Amino acid sequence: MTWSLPNILTVLRLLAAPGVAVMFLYFHRPWADWFALALFIMAAVTDYFDGYLARLWKQESKFGAMLDPIADKAMVVIALVIITGYSGMNPWLILPVTVILFREVFVSGLREFLGAKAGLLKVTKLAKWKTTAQMVAIAILFLGTGLEHLEGIARQGMTWEQYAQAVSAGEADPIRSCGMRGCSSYATWVGLAMIWVAAALTFITGWDYFRKAMPFLKDEK
Repeated sequence: MTWSLPNILTVLRLLAAPGVAVMFLYFHRPWADWFALALFIMAAVTDYFDGYLARLWKQESKFGAMLDPIADKAMVVIALVIITGYSGMNPWLILPVTVILFREVFVSGLREFLGAKAGLLKVTKLAKWKTTAQMVAIAILFLGTGLEHLEGIARQGMTWEQYAQAVSAGEADPIRSCGMRGCSSYATWVGLAMIWVAAALTFITGWDYFRKAMPFLKDEK
C-alpha cells in the first residue's frame, strides 16, 4: 500500500469509527456526546476529501477503493448502535436503523458472493447521497442526545412547563430551553426525519444492487 494522503485519511476515518464508541467509555456525558460528535464530523469530512484528493492528484489505489466503503459502513453502523442505545430504543429510530443495517449487511454479502463480478455493484451517485444523508442524520442525532442530557440536568425533575416558568422568572438556565420545549427535541425531530430519508435512500440503493446481481444468482440449467 502507498501511504498517500488520501489513503491516510481513509485509514484515519476507519480508526475514528470505534473511536466514537470509546468516547463513551472514557468520558462522562455530555462530554462524551460532544467529543463523539466532533470526531464523527471530522471523520465524515475526510470521506469527501480523500476521494477528491485521490482524483485530483491521480493517487487512486486499489487499497483506497477497498477501504473507503468499509470505513463508511463502520462509522455509520457503530454510531447508529450507540445512538439507538442512548435514545431509549425509540421505535421511530429503530425501524430506519434496522433498514440501514440490514441493507449494509445484505449488499456486503452480495459483493462477497459475486467475487470478481462485484465490480457490477459500483457505488452510484444515489448511494453517495445515501451515505451523506446517513452522516448528516447521525451528527444531528448526536447533537440531540447531548442536549437531552444537559436538559435533564438543568430541569432537575421539573416538567417543561415548570422549567419554562423558572426560566422566565430567572431561576433556571435559559440556555437549555427553546421556548416551552427542550432544544434537544428539535434536534431529535430533524435527526429522525433525516434518518428516515437516509433509510429510504438506503432501501432504494440496496434494491438497485440486488436487481443488478439477480442474473448472477440464477442456477444454471
